[in-house]
Amino acid sequence: MTFDARTAKLLKPGEHITFADHPGLRLESSIQFKTWTYRYKSPVDGKMKQVKIGRWPAMSFHAAVVEWEQAREARSQGQDIAAEKKSERTELRVAEEIKRKREKAQTYTVERLCEDYCKHLDRVRKERGVKEVRRTFDVMIDQKFKTTPAEKVTRAAAFDLLESYAEIPVQAGKLRAELAAAWDYALDAGRIPETTQNWWRRVMRGKLRSKGKKLQGEYVGVEKRHLSLDELRKLIPFLPNLSRNVCDVLTLYIWTGCRGAELVQMTAEEISVEADDVVWWTCPKSKTKNARHDNATDLRVPLFGKAREIVLRRNALYKTGYLFQSQVSKEKHIQQKVIQTSVHWHMPYSMTLPERVRPRFPVTRWSPHDLRRTVRTQLAALGCPDSVAEAVLGHMQPGVKGVYNRHSYDAERVEWLRRWNDTLNSLS
Repeated sequence: MTFDARTAKLLKPGEHITFADHPGLRLESSIQFKTWTYRYKSPVDGKMKQVKIGRWPAMSFHAAVVEWEQAREARSQGQDIAAEKKSERTELRVAEEIKRKREKAQTYTVERLCEDYCKHLDRVRKERGVKEVRRTFDVMIDQKFKTTPAEKVTRAAAFDLLESYAEIPVQAGKLRAELAAAWDYALDAGRIPETTQNWWRRVMRGKLRSKGKKLQGEYVGVEKRHLSLDELRKLIPFLPNLSRNVCDVLTLYIWTGCRGAELVQMTAEEISVEADDVVWWTCPKSKTKNARHDNATDLRVPLFGKAREIVLRRNALYKTGYLFQSQVSKEKHIQQKVIQTSVHWHMPYSMTLPERVRPRFPVTRWSPHDLRRTVRTQLAALGCPDSVAEAVLGHMQPGVKGVYNRHSYDAERVEWLRRWNDTLNSLS
């Protein structure tokens, strides 16, 4: 049949028109379009195939005939037109995918910025600290935000992310601080334009403040707790009710004022008996909180009273390696959080597994770190000079003083920790 525009317009979806003078040329109707196609038998595999020529009425009948003639000529020369077009579409799709991946790789996203920052931290922080930063980024930054180009993060977007964690201000503050440092690192490295704003330094500034501890459903404020001598008089006799590891570590907290993370890593090789039969624990700089500072030194701790008894007993028991060995492996030490968890477990207000009967502390609302603050406070009460008390706790002296004052304070440590031991012995 010859082409008739009225007939073409009245075609229903699924119907088609063929043309006797143009074998293989068809006008097919679908719900949305009417399409010119060329239907033919493939010279390659003998199967019936068809290719799209164009859409009517955008392509007229005469234009469709021209395209049909070219397609028919190509078929007569042995070409499989449909297969070639499919191959072209596949190649185009692959090329577009490659282009998209390259563009994505070239886009410096928030995720890449955070990963580069963490790689930098691998060189300057301890493994545990880096793991915590990675965990913070993974948990607190959603995937949509991670795929945002770093240079296009707006002030509003930064605010919204931090605001979403306003109920946990401490963690939100840590996230803000780490992202601010990450943006600074990216700017210094030239990975984002110099004009990029580091909004993390500005948004929510001073607004992410902790409400303090929450005990029995009520906030008790940001309390810097220390124990009085009367409280120590009640607490020390109670400690043997705890497990041997927890009891020993808490006792060492009280007698030395050292950090829990340092105490649980104590090894037999770090214990020595020196002048005047004084037992010393020399904690390597690498294990201390000050390890990243060039001016930091090993922490020297003379042991008296119960601290001496505990260390010598454990030293004789284990002989080598950690004195507070993990039950999992002798090559590992117990974690500081074990001590913290145990202290909370024995508090009168602890509701963890309330059906489990256990002894409860006679002195409440304190944490292991508060024992360290207690030692510092009581040393001051005894008249210990600030510089000596700070050395006992392993604090570095600030500013120029810390650079020029290289005194070890060994003699002073012995004097004042012996006095502190005498004070503790007088409590019984």
